[in-house]
Amino acid sequence: MKKHLLPFYQTLQLPLLGEKQIQVVVKRLDLLHPLIQGNKHYKLLHNIRAAKERGYAKILTFGGAFSNHIHATAISAAQNGLQSIGLIRGEIPRPLNPTLSDAENQGMQLYPMPRTDYRGKQSPLVLEQLRLKFGEVYIIPEGGTNALAIKGSREILDPEDKLMDVVAVPIGTGGTFAGLLASASTNQQVLGFSALKGAFIHQEISKLLEDQQINPSCSWDIHTTYHFGGYGKFKPELIAFIKEIKETCGLPLEPLYTGKMLYGLMDLIRNDAFHKGTRILLIHTGGLQGIRGFNQRFKTDL
Repeated sequence: MKKHLLPFYQTLQLPLLGEKQIQVVVKRLDLLHPLIQGNKHYKLLHNIRAAKERGYAKILTFGGAFSNHIHATAISAAQNGLQSIGLIRGEIPRPLNPTLSDAENQGMQLYPMPRTDYRGKQSPLVLEQLRLKFGEVYIIPEGGTNALAIKGSREILDPEDKLMDVVAVPIGTGGTFAGLLASASTNQQVLGFSALKGAFIHQEISKLLEDQQINPSCSWDIHTTYHFGGYGKFKPELIAFIKEIKETCGLPLEPLYTGKMLYGLMDLIRNDAFHKGTRILLIHTGGLQGIRGFNQRFKTDL
C-alpha cells in the first residue's frame, strides 16, 4: 500500500452554508484507492507492514456481513501476498452479499462466529483458541483499531488541513478519531459523530486515549444524537438527505457513517453551533462499497 500523496478536496456549495457564512471542505479519502477506501487505507497501512516484517503469512480479523474493514483487509492482504481469514459476526448470508463476495474473491476464507462468542472475541482465551485453530496468524481487531491503526490515522491530516478551524469525522471503533486527536493542531477543534447508539462512546474514547498515551492538544467533542437508531440503522430523512447531497453536490455518502456525520454537521450549522467564518474540514472516510449491499437489501438507489 502506497502512502497517499495527493488529497482531493471538495468545497460544498449549499444555501445554508452561504446563509450562515460557514465553509465546509470535504477531504475525499474515498478517492484514495479504487478498492481500499478512506480511513481503512491508513488503519491497515502499518498493520500490513508489521505482519510482513514479522514473517506472518496469514491475517485474521473480524467484522459484520457488510463490514468495510473485512472488505479492505481482504483486498490489502491479497495485494501484499498474504492470506486472510474473516470471522463474520453471526451467520454468513448465502448467496454472499457484494461485500463478502468481493472478500472471498480476493481469497479471504470466511467463517461464521456465533454472536455470543463474537462478543468475547478479544479475550485472551478466545484469541488463543483462534491461534490453535488457524495457526500462526496476525490478528487485527474489529474495525482495525489498534496502536498501528492509530499511527496510520495520525497521517490523515496534511499541513494545510491544520489551518482549518474544525475537523469533523464519523466514529465507529474510534481509531481514526484518536489519530486525529493526536495530530490536530492546538487551535483546532475535532468533532466526532458517533454511528453507535449510546453515550458509552465517550468512555471508550477516553480509555483508548489513555491506553495509547494520547494527550490531545486540541479541543474535541463527540456528538451522540445523530445515530438514527444505532449502528446500521437509518430513517427515511437520512436516506433523503444522502440522495439530496449526491444530486446537488455530487458527493456520494453512505448511511452508516458519512451520511450521519454530514447530516449532524448541517444540523449543528442550522442551529448556529459555529461562528460566522468558521472553516470546517469534513473527513470522508469512504465505505462506499457498502452501498451495493444496502441498495440490494433495502431496494433503494443511493
